[in-house]
Amino acid sequence: MNQKRKIYGFNNLTKSLSFNIYDICYAKSERAQKDYIAYIDEQYNSERLTKILFDVAEMINATVLNVAKQDYDPQGASVVLLVSEKSKPMEEEHAKSGSSDSAFVAHLDKSHITVHTYPEYHPENTVVTFRVDIDVATCGTITPLKTLDYLIGSFDSDIITMDYRVRGFTRTLEGKKLYIDHAMTSIQDYIDEKTLKKYDAIDINMYQANIFHTKMLIKEIDLQNYLFNTDVYELPPKNRLTITDSLRREMIEIFSGINVYDNAGAV
Repeated sequence: MNQKRKIYGFNNLTKSLSFNIYDICYAKSERAQKDYIAYIDEQYNSERLTKILFDVAEMINATVLNVAKQDYDPQGASVVLLVSEKSKPMEEEHAKSGSSDSAFVAHLDKSHITVHTYPEYHPENTVVTFRVDIDVATCGTITPLKTLDYLIGSFDSDIITMDYRVRGFTRTLEGKKLYIDHAMTSIQDYIDEKTLKKYDAIDINMYQANIFHTKMLIKEIDLQNYLFNTDVYELPPKNRLTITDSLRREMIEIFSGINVYDNAGAV
């Protein structure tokens, strides 16, 4: 499809990207699990998420007009950005906050960006999860797909789920309706090949409806990267294998959306 085709009036297409990641960690004791949650809260507080979303807004050539945010007790936060499509100098207002897990919302002119974080643990399970949900909806010629590499690189992503949909229609100067204004085969086409090589990926696409879905699961587990406050060499080889299996089982269940093992992965 010719991207340079001239549009009559305002481009009414809405392009929505939903980006979801999980970071998995092993923490044996309840104390270690709570410490991990506190660590994650500090690493991904609303101030850092604000910076990430400002970068996203800049990448899609949007201008931030206003910022509002709210932190919650014991954890959680919400942030709202109002932005416009035209490129103007950004005026960042990075209010200091003692955030824990965070949510961030950015509004484009007739569009929006949202980010939410969800640390999660259970005392009967040694695997702790950290989830990030990002939604970017844009109107006009802007597409959020070019932000994917940056977003993936901003988080430790073991499982990634992405949905992209183009809704509505716009018209050419000749009056012909266009239901999508850019060539689209797969979300994977917008992700760097080096990144893709690290994951197993599958697509479920509905081309006629302009709906695209991709799921990605990390291929290799370097155990040291999944241990919280523990050195891998402190663990006997048998324990390392058991923990690795537990991590992989948790990832497969989240990736598939099915409780295959019924908590058999607890260590």
